[in-house]
Amino acid sequence: MHEKSRIVFMQGNEAVAYGAIKAGCRFYAGYPITPSSEIAETMARELPKVGGVFIQMEDEIGSAAAIIGASLAGVKSMTATSGPGFSLMQEALGYAIMTETPCVFVNVMRGGPSTGLPTKPAQGDIMQARWGTHGDHAIIALYPSTVEEAYKYIIRAFNLAEIYRTPVVFLMDETLGHMRETFSLPLESKIEIVKRISEKELEEEEIFVPYAESEYAEPTPTALVEMGKTRFHVSGLVHDESGFPNASYETAEKLIKRLTNKIRLHIDEIAMYNEYLVDDAEVLVIAYGVVARSALEAVKIAREDKMKVGLFKPITIWPIPVHQLRKRLSKVEAVVIPEMNLGQYGREILRLVKPGTKVKFINKVGGELITPEEILDGINEILTEGFDF
Repeated sequence: MHEKSRIVFMQGNEAVAYGAIKAGCRFYAGYPITPSSEIAETMARELPKVGGVFIQMEDEIGSAAAIIGASLAGVKSMTATSGPGFSLMQEALGYAIMTETPCVFVNVMRGGPSTGLPTKPAQGDIMQARWGTHGDHAIIALYPSTVEEAYKYIIRAFNLAEIYRTPVVFLMDETLGHMRETFSLPLESKIEIVKRISEKELEEEEIFVPYAESEYAEPTPTALVEMGKTRFHVSGLVHDESGFPNASYETAEKLIKRLTNKIRLHIDEIAMYNEYLVDDAEVLVIAYGVVARSALEAVKIAREDKMKVGLFKPITIWPIPVHQLRKRLSKVEAVVIPEMNLGQYGREILRLVKPGTKVKFINKVGGELITPEEILDGINEILTEGFDF
């Protein structure tokens, strides 16, 4: 029997919830906050149908702590929030990094700082996703630009969390969270789900060392914490391979470098991106999330006007797909970077451009989308007048 794809009409926030359930999420803890609340509403309705648990916590700090506990108990877990709540979650996010606990934090961004613009889109939490929690650490953060991608890549987020034993940040924005689009659900045979290792799959004599070092910083698998040999100690303190605290210089150095290297040394396996008309491009537009939609339209118009313009859309915001970006940036004379912030990702791109490259920032922080026309104006400016940052 041939599989048939099913066409759905879905909101971005709903797509995240349904995709998370498909990925195996069975525990959700959260606190309602605009513009992410539909994720909680959908999970509250749908999780019990598959034997999962939804709980509304007293605040975002409790929500983050709850999903870490649930994951350590063997259940795939997720929370969702917006900027103010994501700020409150940062300490718990760092704890999940240190304890190597797979879970997913969704941040549907809105204007800030503080209460800011609750019902308006923004991309102001790009740097917070990378550096919001204290100390040296690595992070994986994904950012889709369509409702279909929201469904597909939340599954990818759960898979990456399991493979690399780390929390994964899933970024969206108010527009993407609330827009509705039609798309075909992926065929069951095409959906890859990374499952936990259960105690039954371990050899009888095998000793489970949860934080073992490997020669190439390969991530170690997560086992369900059940009665028996898979018990292990969990601590936010610097710890040795057994999980017990050890404050020696050698242990701390080894641990922090391993936590970073298990992601840094696997960028090419983690990073996802889309490219459009880049092979002969003289101007490269770099845009992500909802802004990439405007950027794609601007590139199409520019091509109709015989301008050699291409689009690079990072989906994995962190870690930056540096190798592919460097390859593209080495071949262009100018770069246009539109963002709904004051240039957070653009400053990272500046470190990758070759000397002499003209760079144009297009930034908006007032709660309005960047239009294709504004990006096209930026392309024309950099081609006709040149613009240095």
